[in-house]
Parts: sequence; C-alpha cells; structure tokens
Amino acid sequence: MPMTHASDTHTGESDTHTGETDMSDGHDQDPARPQSPATDPARRNGHHALTAEGLLSAEGLPAWLTPVLRAVESVRPDQLSRFLPPANGAGRQSAVLILFGEGAQGPELLLMERASSLRSHAGQPSFPGGALDPEDGDPRVAGPLRAALREAEEETGLDPSGVQLFGVLPSLFIPVSDFVVTPVLGWWRAPSPVGVVDPAETARVFTVPVSDLTDPANRATTVHPSGHSGPAFLVESALVWGFTAGLIDRLLHYAGWERPWDRGREVPLDWGS
Repeated sequence: MPMTHASDTHTGESDTHTGETDMSDGHDQDPARPQSPATDPARRNGHHALTAEGLLSAEGLPAWLTPVLRAVESVRPDQLSRFLPPANGAGRQSAVLILFGEGAQGPELLLMERASSLRSHAGQPSFPGGALDPEDGDPRVAGPLRAALREAEEETGLDPSGVQLFGVLPSLFIPVSDFVVTPVLGWWRAPSPVGVVDPAETARVFTVPVSDLTDPANRATTVHPSGHSGPAFLVESALVWGFTAGLIDRLLHYAGWERPWDRGREVPLDWGS
C-alpha cells in the first residue's frame, strides 16, 4: 500500500505496514481519538446502505465466506483497533483490498511483498492498496472502494472486473503516518493473472491459504523496537506483521476461524533474513 512520503504517490512507501498500529480487542480504545461517522463509509452510510446503492454485493458468495460477511456487518471499530480516525476529519484517506479467493488449498488471501530497496518497511508483506485520488470520488462513500481496486490493479495487475466487493470494515487510523485506512473486502469471483508490475516497488505478489493463517504453528507475536507487540504470521517464507497482520488476526477472530495459538511465542522482525 503505497503512501508514506508526501512526495511519493503510488510508490509503495506505505506506513500502513507499520507495527505501530495496535489492532486490539477493543478493551483499550483511545478516547482521545473517537471515530467520525462523517468520514467512515462503514458507519456513515452503513454496510447495508452501501449494498443498497449497488456498491457492495453479497450475491453468489461461496458459503465459506458467510462468517466473514457476518463479521463485517457487525464488528465495531473499537473491536479492531484502539486507534480510530480523528473526529475532526483529519488524516489522509486511503484504502486496502482484502481479497479472498479459492485456490488449490481452499480459501486464500492475496498479499504482496514490498521491494527490499524501498526506504520504508522494505520487504514487508501487505494488502494491495494506497491513498485515495480525487478521481476515486467521495471518501465518505465510494472513494475507498474505487481506490482499493485501482491500487490493486496498479500494484499486482489484478483485473478489477473479476472482483466482487462485498464488505467494508470501519476505517482505522495510523498515527505515525496520519493515514485513515478503510479495509475493503472482495471475493475473487473470476481470478486473473497477478504478479509484480513495478519491481522497484514490489518484490512479489502471492496468495496465502487461510488454512495456513489459522494454523497455530504459523502464528507468533512480534515486538517492534518501540515496544509495541502485535500478532504475526509466518507463511509463504514471509513474516506478515503490523497493520496487515492485525487485520487478518481480527478477521480470523470475528469470523470464528481462529484456533488457539501461543501468544508467548515471539519472533524478531528480521525473522528469515
């Protein structure tokens, strides 16, 4: 998700990958940063309102996605993170695409790995995504949906026509980069070839079976040098951590897919290097 430096539009320089964002269980919400319904698509109009406007559709989804859809429809912002968008509407609007597909090993998620030459979060896996452009439209309604698809196409070569958007999670805030991130969920109804579009930004594009993400043997906790700790996944020769891992962790939990795992198992951020 490209958006760390103000001068880098669509460069892969994204602080949405940072471990500085606490994806919590909702018991330690920061009262100083209340969610603003006016700037959050999932709260301003509601999931069902977006569906009614034809922006989202659950029609024809595979049965295994039903728990995810139910979680998306009911989860509260404070159940995802204690860092919520400022009530005054501040923050740079952005979106990520959480794309579910079905591969040889069953349900899977699409991820990308940042190039090792980048200045920020080199080599870190993430969801495709980035900052909203003016042509994406209203950030309070369809803007994040269009941005998520546009960025995924630019970063992975994904054909957006084969993606069915079915859900939007509440927008979250990343204080270290001042980004307001809206997670957009999609079903890869008609899979298309994907791969690295710009090697200067992306090292690889890959899918991860959900069964690997729920496997306790692939789960761990990472501790950032700042002292922040968070969930991590050791999958496909990669360490998935930070904002991306936090979203996956909460989705698995609220969809009822989470299996007991050892939260005391810690891995360093340079795992595998």
